[in-house]
Order: sequence, then C-alpha cells, then structure tokens
Amino acid sequence: MGVFTVPIQVGDPGAERFESFDALVDTGSSNTAVPASVLRALGVEPYRTAMFEMADGSQAPMEIGRTWVRVNGDVELTQVVFAEEGSQAIIGAITLEELGLGVDTIKRQLVPVRRLRI
Repeated sequence: MGVFTVPIQVGDPGAERFESFDALVDTGSSNTAVPASVLRALGVEPYRTAMFEMADGSQAPMEIGRTWVRVNGDVELTQVVFAEEGSQAIIGAITLEELGLGVDTIKRQLVPVRRLRI
C-alpha cells in the first residue's frame, strides 16, 4: 500500500480543544493511537486495558479511552489507544470506518466511501 500520513486533530472529551498531528494511515491497525501524555493532557481517561499485538509479533497491554477525532473537517467520537511516548500518531481502521473514509492506495490519500446498511 505504501506509507503516508494525514493531518488529524485529537480533541478533549468535550470536543472543545484539539491538538493537531500528522497521523500514519494504518489499515492494519485496529485502533487510532496517540501518545499517552497527549491524551492525558487533553483530559482523556482510560476506561480499560487490552492486549495488542505489535508489528513485531509481540504482545503488550495498552490503555484504551474514547475521545473526539477530526479528519477532513468531520468529527467522530472514537476509541483511542494510549501509545508509547515518542511514537507517531496512527489513525486505525475503526476510526476510518466511523468517519466513512477509505484509502486510495495510488494517490495515497483518504477518500469518502459509501456506507452500507444491509
């Protein structure tokens, strides 16, 4: 697919204050991940811990919370992972689906997709 980033904003639980990032688009990642210190500074609280498989095959427990994410002007309440300090923000498949976005692998950009209700 190729690796690319997109500008996103991650908000506080009240959707009043947002931080901007360039997030790696990773459809192989289930969840959006943001450095834990940024989420905590925004007032995002973890509500549970879950095991995640890392890119190298190892497993690690990570905290999960919910907050607002803005991409291309659209805002959605989504699940976020409290990632390691210094790691790049990642926008994962769940958030992309919630926002109705897909990946154009040729142009390396996010594109609107038709939502299906079957």
